[in-house]
Amino acid sequence: MRRSLPALTALGMVFLGACGDSTVVPPMVDDTLPDLSAFITFDLDEPPEYETIEYPSHYTAAVLALDNTTAGNPITNEQATLGRVLFYDRGLSVNRTKACASCHDQSIGFTDADVKSVGFEGGTTQNHAMRLGNVRFYVGPEMFWDRRATSVEDQVLQPIQDPIEMGFDAAAGGLPALIARMEQTAYYPQLFEWAFGSEGITEDRMRRSLAQFVRTLVSTGSRFDTAFDAAGGMALLDDDGAIEAVDLPGFTAEENRGLQLFAGRDPVGVGCQECHLLPTMALVQDSRSIGLDIDETTEFKAPSLKNVAVTGPYMHDGRFSSLEQVMAHYNSGMQNSPALDDRLKDPETGEPLQFGLDADDLAALVAFMGTLTDDDFLTDERFSNPFVN
Repeated sequence: MRRSLPALTALGMVFLGACGDSTVVPPMVDDTLPDLSAFITFDLDEPPEYETIEYPSHYTAAVLALDNTTAGNPITNEQATLGRVLFYDRGLSVNRTKACASCHDQSIGFTDADVKSVGFEGGTTQNHAMRLGNVRFYVGPEMFWDRRATSVEDQVLQPIQDPIEMGFDAAAGGLPALIARMEQTAYYPQLFEWAFGSEGITEDRMRRSLAQFVRTLVSTGSRFDTAFDAAGGMALLDDDGAIEAVDLPGFTAEENRGLQLFAGRDPVGVGCQECHLLPTMALVQDSRSIGLDIDETTEFKAPSLKNVAVTGPYMHDGRFSSLEQVMAHYNSGMQNSPALDDRLKDPETGEPLQFGLDADDLAALVAFMGTLTDDDFLTDERFSNPFVN
């Protein structure tokens, strides 16, 4: 049975705005207010399961050791659920038009189909929205493309305070102004009490809840995961993370060729796994940039490659519209910029190591990328809009 929270005030109802829901809630005309269950889809007595993730066997202890969940912010079902509400609520933008989910769409791997995302007043963001899947398994101390955040906790509230994205910057009163708005509703005070055991909407609680929800976005159910697990999982890899010569079950010849190119030993492999770790496909901590521009000095951090085939455009500025264009860059387009990763340089000349693959091999790499799509992740109800539309 769904727990009944105190009724929403008219102001609380006007505040509520789920991403993708354009319904305008009319003001109340009498003293009878609806139950909260008319607006929220989850059951407070039985919240979605976030604390326990059933990892497949190829997520070994060594893989799980890469989990960046902090001791000070362990995931709980209640707090991660609150984070999900915050993630999807358009009321967290100044004019109630944008949510985190507005730029991070679950159906396309929690990214944006547009090259640059549109903010609350129509402005566009500096960078393309990153995929969020498996952010939990990046162990470096930096987040965002330009690494300006020091952790997931440091990352999650910055879009809310951005003057283009959601608008609660200093000029708009910052987070205190947002919290004051939330405190005027009968909605968030009750949810924060439910999640934390006491009333109080604070920046720290918002930060912790959103970070928890983002860390629950774990993708382990792609065709690659299933086949890799069946073939032996991490036992297939050598000490450098390269894969033994093996054909994964259920893969086409082209997909297996792509796997060998991506993660096989020399002379077959091109070393992608040195920066994109199997099986999470998250970036290694010490990676640098890939030579997009000759004068590039920023060492960009890329997201996990899980679901990459459904998440274009690509790169921090969305310059590539297809994986074929991405592969063409590695094949012959890398620039010898100051930020270029040493693993992409010829050790003798210092020049970029262009892949130099033929058309069939490039197509095989793209085909392998398609095996990283996790349809269950893209449709999992636990990660979806929690508001009644």
